[in-house]
Amino acid sequence: MKIDFVTDTFAPDVNGVAMTLGRLSEGLRERGHRVHVIRTGTGSDGETIAASIPLPGYKEVRVGLPDPFKLRKRWLRKRPDAIYVATESPLGKSAVKAARALGIPVASGFHTNFHEYMERYSLGGLQPMAMAYLKKFHGKTDCTLAPSPELVDRLKNEGFSNVHLLGRGVDTTLFHPSKRSEQLRSQWGASPGSKVALVVGRIAAEKNLDLAVTSFEAMRKTMPDTQCVMVGDGPVREKIAAKYPWIQFAGMQLGEDLATHYASADILLFPSETETFGNVVLEGMASGLATVSYNYAAAARFVDHEENGLKAEKGDAEGFIREALAALSFPTGHPLRIAARNLAETQGWDAVVEEFENRLKDISGENAEQKKPYLRLPQVGKRKKVSFRTVFISDLHLGTPDSKASEVVDFLKQISCEKLILNGDILDGWALKRGSKWLPRHSRVIRKILKMSEKDDTEVIYLRGNHDEILERFLPLAFGNIRFLKEHIHVSADDKRYLVVHGDGFDSVSTNHKWLAVLGAVGYDTLLRINRYYNKLRVWQGKEYFSLSKRVKSKVKSAVSFVDKYEQLLQELAVHKNCDGIICGHIHTPEDKQVGEIRYLNSGDWVESLTAIVEHHDGRMELIEFDKFMASCHEESLNRAIEKEVKTAPPEIDTRLGMQIA
Repeated sequence: MKIDFVTDTFAPDVNGVAMTLGRLSEGLRERGHRVHVIRTGTGSDGETIAASIPLPGYKEVRVGLPDPFKLRKRWLRKRPDAIYVATESPLGKSAVKAARALGIPVASGFHTNFHEYMERYSLGGLQPMAMAYLKKFHGKTDCTLAPSPELVDRLKNEGFSNVHLLGRGVDTTLFHPSKRSEQLRSQWGASPGSKVALVVGRIAAEKNLDLAVTSFEAMRKTMPDTQCVMVGDGPVREKIAAKYPWIQFAGMQLGEDLATHYASADILLFPSETETFGNVVLEGMASGLATVSYNYAAAARFVDHEENGLKAEKGDAEGFIREALAALSFPTGHPLRIAARNLAETQGWDAVVEEFENRLKDISGENAEQKKPYLRLPQVGKRKKVSFRTVFISDLHLGTPDSKASEVVDFLKQISCEKLILNGDILDGWALKRGSKWLPRHSRVIRKILKMSEKDDTEVIYLRGNHDEILERFLPLAFGNIRFLKEHIHVSADDKRYLVVHGDGFDSVSTNHKWLAVLGAVGYDTLLRINRYYNKLRVWQGKEYFSLSKRVKSKVKSAVSFVDKYEQLLQELAVHKNCDGIICGHIHTPEDKQVGEIRYLNSGDWVESLTAIVEHHDGRMELIEFDKFMASCHEESLNRAIEKEVKTAPPEIDTRLGMQIA
């Protein structure tokens, strides 16, 4: 199988989620599967790095930004059999959306109790909203994998569907009592007979470290030569170190060094109340330690109280401290510590990887294939382009940060046409003059248009707009298959005449008060910038994209009046030019409507609307949206591939295709 992972954390990040994903991906590769990782941060060869920002106040954690178009482009070209989305960030949300649009099976992982973390950061009031977001997120996937039976039951009770158990394993070769180092213990000030109590993990508020410190203090009162060590790093380390200088901080440890720190201690304290699993419990047991934890997650599943570890009921802080004191009585070689090691030896990663593999096969239909032969969907190779007679696009605003240049290129790659009409504001000279940066993706649009003109023999007509008005001094101009004009009469295949003009000439502000129009452009850019941050918040709330500019246009009476007057003036011009319709841009409001005998078409923009006007070969005009168009292109490709496969499939093959493309 071809499997893509999408995650906000992966090696070399140091946390339980990154470790788990590393084990799962390597285990799948060892079983012959092809695994690709799409992740934030810095990665190795063969990984795709997604844009991200550091979590405010927690710079070690990076949050992936949404990029559905980039993901969709990758999966159209290299379609995986299944996708595993490990984190519920904006990146993960956009991955689920893209996978659903393309009909690719997708599983999600419930690795972190973010909704419970909020209580630790004094944001308890946001818990219902966080849970609602998580429920909506996981509800759009084919299955959700949770690491403990307790969490599976809890999610089901909350209304989550298709939740399944996917446990965790431990590397008992790496984590082993034989790694004990007397030299390291002496560095901590521990004598051969004294005890070392250990905490391993992020040094952060959600780990309930106040209880760990209180337990340390109680243990030192009972046994004064007890040494207390914290392994890890995090935002509250400096605060704890300043207040409790007798606690030793070992920093972040990896691999053999981490295993040595575990084995050189005697007691592992794990006071966290927000874990989905708690890998450190198994790692401590594998290292032969007396573990003290709450009775939930990993401890509930693997720890038998007073048999192979100690545990208190979740939330019982006094009970936890009592068990921490009891752990002081278990020396090296005690039956409880030996039993902990024996239990860990039964919890390898092989069984976990096999369960994960089977779950992905279930959602992708691979396991059904083993039961009965059926027609597998072929990989979608080079797609047939959608053919139009004419394509009209406007308002790309190349040279601005909000121009969707990459989407323009993706759209143009999917089409072929006899004529491409660029209806103004393709380049944004105003923004470039103000210091906006021209980016490589903007150049790719120009190269693609030139390629269409030269290689595909597409006639290109560029009508100047107000943002690229510098062209007017050269009009009319032509070279090769490209003509630069102010306006154009287009005759459709059904002999209807359309006046094609950008439309700024019918905007009194652009025509008579250019300084005000430039000021308005600056205001619009500012509105878009605000909109970017506002929509990042909406993503966290599980809401769809919202356009402030469109809201203003629809609610402000003067703006509504302006649009109505603008449309009316252009319709009158079409009548004056003896045309059946008019095709324009400029106001970033896509439209297709009939007013009397005149058809008014506005191609919208490629900043927010991402729309175009296309003429079919029979003369029909249609307003299309990028997102829906790209999804239909892929669906059509799948249908052609299925039809081809059906024709060539042996009679005995089961062709129940609904199961495959649902």
